[in-house]
Amino acid sequence: MAEPRVILKLEHINKTFPGVQALKDVSMEVHQGGIHCLVGENGSGKSTLIRIISGADSPDSGTIAVNGNSYRSLTVPQAMKEGIQVIYQDLSLFPDLTVGENVMFNWLVERSGWMVNRKEYLRQAEEELKRLGVTIDLDERVSNLSMSQRQIVAIARALVLDARLLVFDEPTTALTQKEIDTLLETIMELKERGIASIFVSHKLDEVFRVADVITVLRDGVKIGDFKPQELDERKLSFYMTGREIQYKQFTLQERERPCVLELRNLSREPHFEDVSFCVREGEIVGLIGPLGSGRTELALSLFGLNRPHSGEILYQGKQVVIESPAQAREMGIVLLPEDRHTQGLFRTKPIMENLISSILERLRRFLAIDFLRAQEESQRVFEELHIKAPSLFTVAEALSGGNQQRVVLGKWLATNPKLFILDSPTVGIDVGSKAEIYDIIQNLARSGIAVLLISDEVSEIYHNCNRVVVMREGKVVKILDTRDTSETALRDLVEGRAS
Repeated sequence: MAEPRVILKLEHINKTFPGVQALKDVSMEVHQGGIHCLVGENGSGKSTLIRIISGADSPDSGTIAVNGNSYRSLTVPQAMKEGIQVIYQDLSLFPDLTVGENVMFNWLVERSGWMVNRKEYLRQAEEELKRLGVTIDLDERVSNLSMSQRQIVAIARALVLDARLLVFDEPTTALTQKEIDTLLETIMELKERGIASIFVSHKLDEVFRVADVITVLRDGVKIGDFKPQELDERKLSFYMTGREIQYKQFTLQERERPCVLELRNLSREPHFEDVSFCVREGEIVGLIGPLGSGRTELALSLFGLNRPHSGEILYQGKQVVIESPAQAREMGIVLLPEDRHTQGLFRTKPIMENLISSILERLRRFLAIDFLRAQEESQRVFEELHIKAPSLFTVAEALSGGNQQRVVLGKWLATNPKLFILDSPTVGIDVGSKAEIYDIIQNLARSGIAVLLISDEVSEIYHNCNRVVVMREGKVVKILDTRDTSETALRDLVEGRAS
């Protein structure tokens, strides 16, 4: 059987930014119809390599060959003409335009003129969506679509321009498990059509599901190309990080613990109904369920947003009504939000300003902030959480995902909380940083803080929680002790294969 032809060939690619060599002598081949997975920790060079492939950046040295055509560096128009399309995390769609307009947008720009044949471009859009095996109303605004539907629209837009290589940059970050399954099936279908994919993900189980070849980058250097059958998650994690990664199982010492938070038949229609459970001092209770289960809406209600319609919240043994986030914070309840970029960080501000943002009143001296106290408090948290940055004055957006998450954790730890609600704390974080975040969460519990951990990753919940609350369609379907169940049994329950 003939070897599939090479779509993309990179040879001896080097790229340096001020003070950092992002890529060092990296070579890689992508074949027609192949799924080439690119993995590495944050800062390993993956994003730089994608930008070079897409024409957004130029290498300092090396060569790029696409479809047999050799380039010193690509421009974005050249990359698109060669059939290279990138599906970024934000999808770069136009939310106020319709599905049909988004699918055909680049095609319309290429063929711009005085007249647009709407019937013709809608026909082409519908045809491309059908080839992907989906039916979406072409007149629906993209803002009204689910995240998985938006992914399909972005893929269809790329295919309309005769894409031969699709680059998926962390495409499953905001998707539910069901949506992830749909996307991975779509990528496999593209393979059958002879369309190549470069798939970038921190989720190693997804990598093993689709990969033909896995390329590992570490500190800008290619560690190697591997067939998936040559690796397991432990070995791949070692190649990515250079160290053994182990997720420690959280264990709770047996003793009587007071209930910090107790919910009794808490309801807020249509999000959740009759939710009852408690979180004790020093416990990590997991909250898991598919999209629409009500888990995030419940977290917001506990933080003073989305006030419940009925039921009771008992906090430290007393019935309370939480009216606002400010009141929740005063009570000792804090929330690490699902989207750290827009809800958790002041991205353009230094680390220090982020770390003290939740305790400004405590640092106030007359009408000004006591700078020395602010710096001392920030430095304590900076060192305690091992935030990797040149100084407290480094801007937050310059940090890796794992370090950004440490800053958000540190901001709330400075308030000395009694209940810490963590919503999807490792989204978009690499495997090494993930293990470090898990250590921080488990140490929070060991210090006596009650922790409510929300995630759609079964492994994350199983390894870090002593009890798990499983929700579906707004209701609690089961509460489990992790000592009495297995990770597989928990997964079956969450995914609806068991009751």
